[in-house]
Amino acid sequence: MTMKKIISIFMSGFLMILTSCGVTPESSQKSSVNISNTSNQFANINTTVGEVISNPAFEDFGRLLFPVDRTVTDDMTLAEISTSRVYTWYNNIQSDKTVEIINVLAERAENGQQIFYSIYSEEEMQADESKRDTGLFFFKGEAGAKFSIMNAGGGFAYVGAMHDSFPHALEVSKMGYNAFALIYRPDDPYNDLAKAIEFIYDHAEELEVDTDYYSLWGGSAGARMAATLGNADNLTALTQRKDIKQAGAVIMQYTGYNSVSSSDAPTYACVGTSDGIANYKTMQNRLEMLESYSIATEFHAYEGLPHGFGIGTGTNADGWIYDAVSFWENQMYDDNIPEHRQLANLQDFLLTRTTNAHGNDYDLNGDDVWDVFDLCLMKRRYLSQNKPVPDKINEIPQGYYTTADEQGKLEELYYDTYESMTYDEKNQILNKRSSFPKWIKVRNSLISTL
Repeated sequence: MTMKKIISIFMSGFLMILTSCGVTPESSQKSSVNISNTSNQFANINTTVGEVISNPAFEDFGRLLFPVDRTVTDDMTLAEISTSRVYTWYNNIQSDKTVEIINVLAERAENGQQIFYSIYSEEEMQADESKRDTGLFFFKGEAGAKFSIMNAGGGFAYVGAMHDSFPHALEVSKMGYNAFALIYRPDDPYNDLAKAIEFIYDHAEELEVDTDYYSLWGGSAGARMAATLGNADNLTALTQRKDIKQAGAVIMQYTGYNSVSSSDAPTYACVGTSDGIANYKTMQNRLEMLESYSIATEFHAYEGLPHGFGIGTGTNADGWIYDAVSFWENQMYDDNIPEHRQLANLQDFLLTRTTNAHGNDYDLNGDDVWDVFDLCLMKRRYLSQNKPVPDKINEIPQGYYTTADEQGKLEELYYDTYESMTYDEKNQILNKRSSFPKWIKVRNSLISTL
């Protein structure tokens, strides 16, 4: 992260630390974003697909929450669909995350937020009915924050959004960024992604998003989409527009995509070493080639992980998404970082992330809770390690060089003490000498303790 961003983050975040240190234990809170009211949840693992689709919150687009190109029946529960039997080629599918996503979207819709946007007009969908199976699910972050588009994989046979893009969009929105999960047609994915980028650009004011340095994310087949549209030449060719800027970063997981060009975007990539579909060396080699073009990259290979681990909850890749967002932020040349991220980045800056690679280990007082008391310890550590630097060096007053009217002199004082390990021992007498300015009066009793 650039020093300019660090200073911007520091000025806002450190104020929070300074004003937090008087909070009592009863009022302390964990540093997290509360995005759902868990006391009134609609769904659980036994809720059926049919119940979700028929929920008025999801209007006529509820079916697109699930793969329309896979066999998903209305009587299947959320637990039953959260398996690799439905999401072929995927692993580590979390039914709890499925439930969370459904509840978050339902609650946001009930609160008046638009959570789904068709990317094609009614006329376009009437001309081609397959375009009704497309759209953007919107996981809104802070108003005016930058946006990302998540593209799930599925081998271009189906769209595995519930595991491969919805969780990513949800987590990124918790960090304050605006996140869209694209439902695309497997037989025309690149044009659908190009259309989605156009749609967001053309409705940026309505959506309340910053279009500079947006990011494109994808796993497996979706990663190919992200990398393809992240290329400046491909973006222009597919959108036929010159006003749309290149993505600030591409975040890709587990894919064998190996095309390389000097027009590619900065790229973060992660994959498991036991991926039988996308060999990690293929991804690593591609990023090394991008680096040869002086394109920023970051690569992570997680030992023993198979294909399609999603956000990696419960695996040794858990937390990779925070690294990816940090990489994205490092490519931004402005200071438009959401407030939710500012504190997290301030933590990383102050603690230099030497303990935990994903920035989660901020429990400085060891009470198993990240709260205001840890913030105070962060403040203390910062103040003890960093001294303020003045804007300019103060000039020495001219009077300093003038001879004093009354000259002082040093008085010498001789006294006895002992060379001992404790105050009680008096094994060997030592004779010592000390000098004092004449105007300092020293009591004999004090001298005896020197």
